[in-house]
Amino acid sequence: MLLKYRRMKFMSLLIFQVILMVLYFWFVKYGSVKEFDVQGFEGTHVMIFIGFGFLMTFLRKYCYSGVGFNMFLAALVIQWALLCQSWYHMKDNIIYITKKTLLEADIMAATILITFGALLGITSVNQLLFIAIIETVFACFNLWLITSQFKTADIGGSLAIHTFGAYFGLAASWAMAYGRKKRPDQQNQLNRPIYSTDMTAMIGTLFLWIYWPSFNSGLTHSNAECQRAIINTYLSLAAATVTAFIVSSFVHEEGKLDMVHVQNSTLAGGVAVGAVCNMHISCGGAIFIGIGAGFISVLGYSYLTPTLAESSVMDTCGVHNLHGMPGVYSGLLSILFSYLATTDVYGDEYGVVFPALANASNLTGGPPQNETKTSSVQALAQFEGLIATLGIAIIGGIITGALSKIAIFVPLKEPEKYNDAVDWELPK
Repeated sequence: MLLKYRRMKFMSLLIFQVILMVLYFWFVKYGSVKEFDVQGFEGTHVMIFIGFGFLMTFLRKYCYSGVGFNMFLAALVIQWALLCQSWYHMKDNIIYITKKTLLEADIMAATILITFGALLGITSVNQLLFIAIIETVFACFNLWLITSQFKTADIGGSLAIHTFGAYFGLAASWAMAYGRKKRPDQQNQLNRPIYSTDMTAMIGTLFLWIYWPSFNSGLTHSNAECQRAIINTYLSLAAATVTAFIVSSFVHEEGKLDMVHVQNSTLAGGVAVGAVCNMHISCGGAIFIGIGAGFISVLGYSYLTPTLAESSVMDTCGVHNLHGMPGVYSGLLSILFSYLATTDVYGDEYGVVFPALANASNLTGGPPQNETKTSSVQALAQFEGLIATLGIAIIGGIITGALSKIAIFVPLKEPEKYNDAVDWELPK
């Protein structure tokens, strides 16, 4: 009976895939060719499948699952996210797919893969798939709320993607551990890397590092805005990398480097600059942001992750340090830079970069009389977007994590965690 169940464990997912096919037949058509030249799609696509995939291969006995389940989840979520995101913008009950909407779906897939990083090795594949389907609904709602309703500026997804994915995963991790009499086994010998797996994980790091400017600039509206996003992201990444190496050596008793910091904290600059990468933050400002991100991330891995584990919040990849805290940092920076923005600096881009100010002249029924007042509107929108993202992610994560504990999803027993042998046919 058990063998029969194992062979049929993905049958419900096959049904879901067929349902998706029917929905695509019914609602989806090819969109306008005008968005064919959208930038960033190819680079982002590489990040999702190679970057995230290989970054997950650092565990000694979970490499198949790391890269394999990453591909599985991404392929599922891209299809589901295309529908969930587009339902808020349907025209005559038709969803029009373009290269831009494909890019948006890829970006949404990053949210779920960030959550996957927090839960890597501690959840069954059935739990992962269930969480991915439900989280996509929550994440798309949050994206619509903060961008369409609050008019939050978040061009690089630091709030809607990185912050949401990290705190959803952490909340789900806490909910899955809540009520257990025994804490998760933090000393599981499989929950650590070996030399070869650390090297394969670095492949993911390098692909993410190289293509992160494409990720942050993909949804920009003009060449000038795109160029700023690329420059700011590149400089922030470079500064975070240098800082990560320096701080990694500083926190180690013998002054040695930690590969965990090199694999992850070097990328924190891309997250931290995401919400402000298209703004006039200055080149020096981008470097400053990267330095701060490097400090935050390395110190988080060194001191905060062990504390979370003691509280039964397992965060296998440390997404709190790469995506969560740098994402919140980016949100706070966006409040500051939005408040400081002026029309003298931005000119015609003022209402494009800051969507809450697109109709700034209508705030008082005429031309804006107090520019500080209008910029404070965008700053408030940034604050609302940050709070809403944290609230929806944490509440949604707790609910989804709690539901995933149901026996039908076959939660892993402690000895089964971080082990490919549970789901994969391994070489003899």
